[in-house]
Amino acid sequence: MTASTPVVHVLDTDTHRWDAFVAEAPDATFFHQAGWKRVIEGAFGHRCHFLYAETDGRIEGVLPLVHVKSRLFANALISTPFCVYGGALAATERAEAALYAHACELARRLGVDYLEARERTPRHADWHGKDLYYTFRREIAADDEANLQAIPRKQRAVVRKAMKLGMAAEIDSDVERLYPLYAYSLRNLGTPVFSKKYMTLLLETFGDAVEVLTITHEGEPVASVLSFYFRDEVLPYYAGAGERARELKANDYLYWALMSHAAARGVRVFDFGRSKRETGPFHFKRHWGFEPQPLAYEYYLVEADSLPDLSPANPRYQRVIRAWQKLPIPVTRVIGPLLSRNLG
Repeated sequence: MTASTPVVHVLDTDTHRWDAFVAEAPDATFFHQAGWKRVIEGAFGHRCHFLYAETDGRIEGVLPLVHVKSRLFANALISTPFCVYGGALAATERAEAALYAHACELARRLGVDYLEARERTPRHADWHGKDLYYTFRREIAADDEANLQAIPRKQRAVVRKAMKLGMAAEIDSDVERLYPLYAYSLRNLGTPVFSKKYMTLLLETFGDAVEVLTITHEGEPVASVLSFYFRDEVLPYYAGAGERARELKANDYLYWALMSHAAARGVRVFDFGRSKRETGPFHFKRHWGFEPQPLAYEYYLVEADSLPDLSPANPRYQRVIRAWQKLPIPVTRVIGPLLSRNLG
C-alpha cells in the first residue's frame, strides 16, 4: 500500500470534515449529510456504517450505509434507507472503488441479503438493477407568474381555483399540525406511519434546512408538508392532508404555496421527489409539468438469489394494506412506527 492509496474508515464523531466534503461535492444531495447518522440511529435504532475514503489526510469520498435487519421485510445494507438518493459520493475513481469494495466486504461479513445503492445514475454494470422508481425535478423561476405559466393548462386552472378558496400558508416550528394530517393520509394509503420522534429529530438535526409549511382554511389545518432544503433546491418529503383536502384542492394549493415560498427563499430547483412508476403520485407530478427521470437503484446480492420486492403493489402485501386502511387512526399511530422503522 502506498501513501496515495485511499484508506476507508468508519465515521465516528468527526462529522464536520464529512459535511465539509459533501458541501463541496458537485453531485452531493441532502441525503449524503452526516446528520442522517444521528437521525437514523436516534429514531430507528439501526446501526450505521458511514464510510469515508481518505488519502494523505484528505477525504476523497463518502458512502453512508445503514444495516436494516427485519424478520418481516429484509436484512439489508442500504445507502440510504428512508432517503430517495444515496450511493457513494467521490472526488476520484479510486476513492469510489475503495468505498464500494469495502461496502461489499461489509455486506458479506454481516451476512445481509443484499447491498442496495440508491443511485441517481447507473454505476455498476455487474449489479442487479430495478426499474421502479422515478424522480421529478425541474428549475423554477424567481417570479410566481412565470412558475404558474410553467404548469400545464389543466393543472394551472386547478391551482388558480384553489387560490380563490381562502386558504393561507403558514410556516411551523414543529410537526404538531403536520403529524395528524400525515398519519391520516398514510392510514388511507394503507401504509404504516413514521414516528413523530423521527420528524422532530429531522428538525433538530438539520435546523433551517428542514421546514414545515401548513395550509389552513378558516383557521384549521387542512394540508401540510415537511421539506428539505439543500443548496438551491427544495424537496417536499413528508406530506399529509385532512378530510376536506379534496373539496378545497388543498394538496394543489400546498405545492403551489411551497413553490412560491421556496422561490422567494432563492431556490431554483424544485425536486418533487420519488414515485413508483405509473402510480397516482407519478401521474400527479407529471400533471404539474415535471418529467420522470429514472433512478438507478442497484443491488449487490449476498445471501439473496433474487431482487427484493417490498413494493405495496406486491400481491403478498395487498391483504395487509386493505386491513390497515380499516384501522382507527390512533391505533395506526401506535403500531405504525414499529413497522415503518424496518421498511427503509
